[in-house]
Amino acid sequence: MLCILSKPLLLSVLRRQSGKGTLRSLHTTALCEAARKGTREKARKKKVKVEVKKVGFIPHNQRDKKIDLQRQNKHVDDSWKQVSTDNCYVGKYYRWRVYTVAEAIQCHRETHHPTMYNEPNAPLMIDIELNMKAEKSTRYVDNFQRVVLLPHKFEHGEERRILVFTKGNDEIQKAREAGGTLVGGVELIKGVTEGELLLADYQYIIAHTNILPELVALRGLLKRRFPNPKAETLGINLSEMIRRFADGISYAAAKDEHQQDFGLVKTSVGTLNMDSQHLEENLSCLLKDINIMRPKREGRFITRVLLKSPPSSEQLKIDPFVYVPELYIKSDARKSAASGQIKEEENTDEDAAEKKVAVN
Repeated sequence: MLCILSKPLLLSVLRRQSGKGTLRSLHTTALCEAARKGTREKARKKKVKVEVKKVGFIPHNQRDKKIDLQRQNKHVDDSWKQVSTDNCYVGKYYRWRVYTVAEAIQCHRETHHPTMYNEPNAPLMIDIELNMKAEKSTRYVDNFQRVVLLPHKFEHGEERRILVFTKGNDEIQKAREAGGTLVGGVELIKGVTEGELLLADYQYIIAHTNILPELVALRGLLKRRFPNPKAETLGINLSEMIRRFADGISYAAAKDEHQQDFGLVKTSVGTLNMDSQHLEENLSCLLKDINIMRPKREGRFITRVLLKSPPSSEQLKIDPFVYVPELYIKSDARKSAASGQIKEEENTDEDAAEKKVAVN
């Protein structure tokens, strides 16, 4: 039987057994007091001073990562809300009313009447919300900027200087008559390379295809502003291009900083004193131009359109799908392509059969 005794009791037992009053000291401590392997190394590492990395200034609204969870989806979907049966209701509890373009224009004209805001010539602004998701679910449409020539012109209030590169006296004369700020050929290219002509003084740079070989020398200086057919800054019809950049409206679609699938276009389609039909035609032309940038995926690209007119803060929703298709369906595109291919094959078979008959 194992019995555990305390130290004083153990000493008294040993004294009795020896029969003597004195006894050698008994060491009860461990023979090796060294710490376990790695303990001293851990303690040494704790003493090392931790360097604090300096972080640049972070805005107050970005310091907490949890704020990302609190951000609301900017794509507004009120389809689950009820339609109000009354003409007076709290807007946030019901669906947005959808106006026709003519009704929205008339509403803004009433608020801008001389008896209220007294701004009868106020601009008619338009906010176009976009779904920027690309064909692949993990990618998004790049930001884009375009200029569209509307069917009914109005004062856009921008100063635009246009630099035109072309060769030939006839082309130079036509470009000047169309409204080019500075028109020339090889001499302008030489002026740019020598630093006598500043490209930053001109908002738009366009060129005729006949001067493209000489214009390649400016590719390094122009970079993204180098004329190209995709941006419609390179072509044969200089007069049409100049009129578009001089009289058209410029708009840009930019993705939201925190929600990459949300894009917004803000621009004007005219003034309230213009004819309602003309304003509607301008709006239709703008929507069709934006729809050119639509990605080849299913679903909507234009999600919502609001008409506004400062200084009023009133926003009126309209239906954009009267002017552009609402959905892009891949299956339909594939079917049409397949049917076209079948028709081509049938035509080729018929031609081959006719040739055989003719030979026989």
